[in-house]
Amino acid sequence: MHHFTTIRLRAGVLLAGFALALTGCFMTPGKFTSELVLTGPDSFTFSYEGEIFVLGLSKLAQMDAGGETFTPSDCVNEDTFEPRECTADELAQQRAAWDAGAAERAEQTKRQAQQMAAMMGGIDPSDPKAADELVKLLSRQKGWDRVVHKGDGVFDISYRAAGTMGHDFTFPLIEGFPAANPFVQVFLRKGGQVRINAPGFAAQSPESGGLGAMFGAGSLAGLAALGAASDASGTGKGPDTIPGVPVMDGTFTVRAAPGMRILANNTDEGPATTPAGEALIWRITSGTAQAPTALIVAGR
Repeated sequence: MHHFTTIRLRAGVLLAGFALALTGCFMTPGKFTSELVLTGPDSFTFSYEGEIFVLGLSKLAQMDAGGETFTPSDCVNEDTFEPRECTADELAQQRAAWDAGAAERAEQTKRQAQQMAAMMGGIDPSDPKAADELVKLLSRQKGWDRVVHKGDGVFDISYRAAGTMGHDFTFPLIEGFPAANPFVQVFLRKGGQVRINAPGFAAQSPESGGLGAMFGAGSLAGLAALGAASDASGTGKGPDTIPGVPVMDGTFTVRAAPGMRILANNTDEGPATTPAGEALIWRITSGTAQAPTALIVAGR
């Protein structure tokens, strides 16, 4: 039964991945360390060190739901609903249906590639040099100090930014890409308040919502969590994990300079007092269901 369930689960993950890619949710963190420091009431620094997974440049995105090689589906006993071996006639019918859909699958793959290219600043994800093109694109942008493609859509990143708090801030922003699934957002409110959200640093667990709950900001990270659920051990390290999707694992720290007050936050332990001011620390894993958030104001 586990094998049958795993096949169904993995097929669902693939379908979710395609939908996420084509609606803009196509990036997620892997292993990382990130820090946002409010150095004063009108200044900040931000850093991100670690992995970013780009679905459009992975093998997962270049597969259709059934793959390009015929794989027979499980047959089910109509009385017990238990999986069983298919008969020769059933296998032949499945193969005939697969062959009949070849042209439609080829056209669908072509459309998906065109849609992904339009969302990736003109970079064709089917081009073997697509990852190198993205490296060049990011390396031209200020703040991206290190961009290395590790393979299968996983990039090793070192990003740093500093500026005034006269404007909102979002990471990542990539030239020609839609700002669809931000990792970190900073919104300025009247009265000196700063709202911090990190929607990309959360993954909806399959137990609390399933595939349907994954369609939202940061939800691509749920693929890793769902892949882990298909492993018998539940560790996400077995042979049934979704290939190519890195497990999200990192820390996000927000620091507020002396004279600033943390009005609200959703950390487990609350702010820690340090010589440099108060600090909030979130431990992020593929099981993190609630996105980090905080509200900070310049003290008066």
